[in-house]
Amino acid sequence: MTEIPTYRMFIDGQWIDTAEKHAITSPATGQTAARVAFGGVEHADAAVAAAVSAHEEGTWRNMTPDQRADILDRIAASMEAKAERLSALATAENGVTVRTAGAFHIGLGVANLRVFAGMARGFTPEQDNPLAPATGDARATIRREPIGVCAGIVPFNFPLVLAGWKLGPALAAGNTFVLKADENTPLTLLELARSAEEAGLPPGVLNIITGPGETVGARLAEHPDVRKIGFTGSTEVGKSVQRAAADNLKKVTLELGGKGPNIILDDANLDAAIDGSIFAFLMYSGQVCESGTRLLVPNSRKDEIVDRLITRLQDVTIGDPTDPASDMGPVASQDQKDRVERYLAIAAEEGATLAYRGTLPEGEMFETGAWVPPIVFTDVTNDMRIAREEVFGPVLVVIGYDDEAEAVAIANDSEYGLSAGVWGSSERARAVANTLEAGTVWVNDWHAGFPFNPFGGYKQSGIGRELGPDALAEYTQVKAVQESLDADWAKHGYALVLPAPAEVPVPA
Repeated sequence: MTEIPTYRMFIDGQWIDTAEKHAITSPATGQTAARVAFGGVEHADAAVAAAVSAHEEGTWRNMTPDQRADILDRIAASMEAKAERLSALATAENGVTVRTAGAFHIGLGVANLRVFAGMARGFTPEQDNPLAPATGDARATIRREPIGVCAGIVPFNFPLVLAGWKLGPALAAGNTFVLKADENTPLTLLELARSAEEAGLPPGVLNIITGPGETVGARLAEHPDVRKIGFTGSTEVGKSVQRAAADNLKKVTLELGGKGPNIILDDANLDAAIDGSIFAFLMYSGQVCESGTRLLVPNSRKDEIVDRLITRLQDVTIGDPTDPASDMGPVASQDQKDRVERYLAIAAEEGATLAYRGTLPEGEMFETGAWVPPIVFTDVTNDMRIAREEVFGPVLVVIGYDDEAEAVAIANDSEYGLSAGVWGSSERARAVANTLEAGTVWVNDWHAGFPFNPFGGYKQSGIGRELGPDALAEYTQVKAVQESLDADWAKHGYALVLPAPAEVPVPA
């Protein structure tokens, strides 16, 4: 029998074990892939205390941006060197196909670290205020300083990528960090901790802990010594994070749920639009917050589009996620499968038509694992729960529209606003894109461009933005420094900031 590996948490530069272990179960086979130390509130407190101590000691925040960038690059290089192993771990813990793991879960995760290293090299912590008048009597400078202890809570679907979106800019800006991994998908993140240790990151600067969100994650959200928290997950849990964070007014970034509208215009290239729409809702079995899960099609071409969509879906290879030939693996857990099945029942009760349900291969794996095939519903109206609530599985709903204005109205009729997409001739599609209420809108594309674009949502899809040119700003606080350059301050100082008496307005 193959020995099941055991992982420990990483706190203050030490590997911490616990008596209680959590079994990491392969969603493809149902077998135990690893055992992991199971953290509690006391581990959250210990990690925050280590981060506080490291920040106060100052080694990391007092490094130059270039020095911090060098260490981030070494972490990325270490992760890149073990990319094949990391892909296998991602496949084992969350069921992603090895192809998707290599390109997105690991490849994009490593690329993000390099992007933030580059941002660190271009980071200017202090500069003259360009709006201040050049009087010669005073100098106004603006400093961006580290916040202190920051924390991140990430979900099961893209652990390494979403962790990098938070700890990357936080570390680049000179903060210390505590990361809470999802209890079922911590393996690649604990490997990240090992790479950080090997790269020479000072103890306490990065701490990675495990445990339930209801206790460990909640403790980080409310902890008085955490000054900034970034959370990715459901809108419901995001609201609880914001409420907990309010007690000490910590900064919050929330990247929450979505129900992405994907509009095919009547002049779209259908070959591209249909393949792109399949990718939009089916990548990683639909477990992506910005998936295109509502397909809006012109009624005049609806039957044609649905027929072609179903024909192409039959080419999707469902199979063992460790097999490079597989296009699609299982969903991440039995709980996730049960959630999807509940929504299928709800859709049927509401009157939606099950237009397509893919066929699973035969074999023990497909009987015991968390397998859900691609599913398409038609005869859907936008008031149905299947069209309004986030299923987080390989489920697409098709909604017809009569004209462009109706398509935009349907697209925007949602409590979410994370993503949207439009397929059509470029000028027309861009005009439609500009009317959509979403933080990211694709034109003739989907899932592309993250490392360089700000990412976040409108409405109940979140607060703030991750990535993009202002990412480091989210992890800094601003200090204005006003300096008098006049040697005779007692004579002239007040005149620099107060108007002359004759200029003071007199109330009527």
